[in-house]
Amino acid sequence: MYHIRVRACALIIENDSVLLIEFTDEDGIHYNLPAGGTEPGETIKEAVKREAYEEAGVEVEVGDLVFVSENAPHKTGEKVHGLSLMFRCYLKEGSKPVMPINPDPNQSAVKWIPIDKLDDIVLFPNIKEYIVQYVKGGYENNRLIEEYTLKEQVI
Repeated sequence: MYHIRVRACALIIENDSVLLIEFTDEDGIHYNLPAGGTEPGETIKEAVKREAYEEAGVEVEVGDLVFVSENAPHKTGEKVHGLSLMFRCYLKEGSKPVMPINPDPNQSAVKWIPIDKLDDIVLFPNIKEYIVQYVKGGYENNRLIEEYTLKEQVI
């Protein structure tokens, strides 16, 4: 077991919308970026490509690191100490999002959510304001987001 779990995340934005993975469970509907833990023997960028394909059926070019998010258990009450590295990704020509053949049991959809509708959804982690700032060009890349400082969301 690792002291810190490293997650590789794809931030895919097209036509003023962000590609998100929808999950439905006992807490209701919520969304995540296409993301997941790195596997032994792969780079973080290889993991981003794999996760985008596994969760959204898309092939991507991985661009710049735009967000780094830390979930520290002693601050959030979560069980796992996690570090999420979120990269700006671009769909390869002809690649279209689809539900995967073997989705996570709670994955219910792959959706484009308009940037101006982000306040209408629950996103984990709650980086909606950072995404909006990034799209508007008012965000510095590589800033650390400490999840315990994010606004609580009602599910």
